[in-house]
Amino acid sequence: MNRLASLTLFISFCSINTANAQLKVAIEGGAHIASVPGNQSPGWDTISYRYGTRTGYHVGILADIAFSRTSKFHLQSGMNFSNKGRKFSAVYDTATSSIAKVEALQYVNYMEMPLNLVFKMKIGNKSSIIIGGGPYAAFLYGGRERKETYNTGGSVDIVENKDLKVAPTKNLYSNFEYGVNGLFGFEFGRVFLTANYSRGLSDFYTPANSQAEFRHEVMGGTIGIFLTNPAKKSTKQKDTDKDGLPDRDDDCPTKKGDMANKGCPDRDGDGILDKDDKCPEFPGVIKHNGCPAPDSDRDGVDDDFDKCPQIKGSPKNNGCPIVDADKDGVNDSEDKCPNQAGSKKYGGCPAPDTDKDGVNDDDDKCPSAKGTRANNGCPVGKSELIRKTENLARRVQFNYRSSSLTSKSKAVLDEVVKILHANPELSVFIEGYASSDGNPANHMKLSQARAEAVREYLETRGIDASRLTAEGFGDANPLNSQRTEFLRARNRRVELKLTYR
Repeated sequence: MNRLASLTLFISFCSINTANAQLKVAIEGGAHIASVPGNQSPGWDTISYRYGTRTGYHVGILADIAFSRTSKFHLQSGMNFSNKGRKFSAVYDTATSSIAKVEALQYVNYMEMPLNLVFKMKIGNKSSIIIGGGPYAAFLYGGRERKETYNTGGSVDIVENKDLKVAPTKNLYSNFEYGVNGLFGFEFGRVFLTANYSRGLSDFYTPANSQAEFRHEVMGGTIGIFLTNPAKKSTKQKDTDKDGLPDRDDDCPTKKGDMANKGCPDRDGDGILDKDDKCPEFPGVIKHNGCPAPDSDRDGVDDDFDKCPQIKGSPKNNGCPIVDADKDGVNDSEDKCPNQAGSKKYGGCPAPDTDKDGVNDDDDKCPSAKGTRANNGCPVGKSELIRKTENLARRVQFNYRSSSLTSKSKAVLDEVVKILHANPELSVFIEGYASSDGNPANHMKLSQARAEAVREYLETRGIDASRLTAEGFGDANPLNSQRTEFLRARNRRVELKLTYR
């Protein structure tokens, strides 16, 4: 095969591989050392020499195709221009020879086509270890041979051939050779580095006067860069609305949407796609085809949840008007005594009068001992003791969101302990309260904790547990309007109610 034919084949190969969208195409090149090892005696032509290596290069194009998108195995082929051959020399004893030295070279250049099976193992997001091998075929492109004989007389005889001929005649070169090759290296994104080895399995040269083997051996390194990436091309499909979902998988290919909705938009975010939503600009419900549920009485409660859809009411009362027949501030729906004015503390019922003395327990300083209204519900002689205890209790207060007793509060309770020790017939009902600020959901728990803190402290001071009862009432029964922090602080308290056992 002549040079023009080899070059034409090389250019055609590049064009075909570049046009094939399924291939990764790369340019590559590198340096190598070529030699011709093996039994070559009596050598090239009729003289025996000490053979050496030739330093050369290779450059060309590589085509890489994976067996599948997820496969670790790839098939690689390509076309490379590659220097092969050898050089050699010999030094003679001028005492017995008219020849001082012989230097020669045998350079052969090929267009080489490998066919390798390559395994790629990922070692990161974009890096891989690559190892592979396979056969190769090479076509003679050109070369030259040169032999310089240095005579002892100082003359030099030079024989050179720059136009190597092809077989089948002897002492000529074959236009075709084949062999095997292997590679190992790394791939970093689009760049790859490999170490290469190849060994010929056919004679590239047939000498005239010997039966020796002339087969190439090459070791070197290659660097290359991929020009195309079929992995990206193969997955990139038409996406008219540019929403990241290919048209073939997009239920709304001309309207930008998201993958969760199969490419369709949902502008109001109500979970109903615009194509099925009669009110695409306003969040709605499936029942009303994507439109908001109607609110006939315009009270802010949708008819779907409004128990009184034609009468304007309150969201707190499920859309119905708030009814409070006894005007005690507790809705009839929550009022245990809807026809008697009461308080939130007692579920809408009036405060009880345990001792039946005409003074309800909230105002009765001695709720379990019958007394007189003039004496605040206490028997005659005990009102001063009750008043003193109540005055002490007002000084037991707590910090914001705290149920821990302060040292001042403990000093006050120590005074209460003295009263209880001196009057063993008295029991104490401890009521805990919270201010209206903060999270209402926590008020009941906090007020109970405050009452329990006082009960536990009194027990540690020797008051029998049977004489003590603790209960929290949240933010009920405030002492004031709580408009300022000072007023709110006064409601973070406990109240002590003394009763006779």
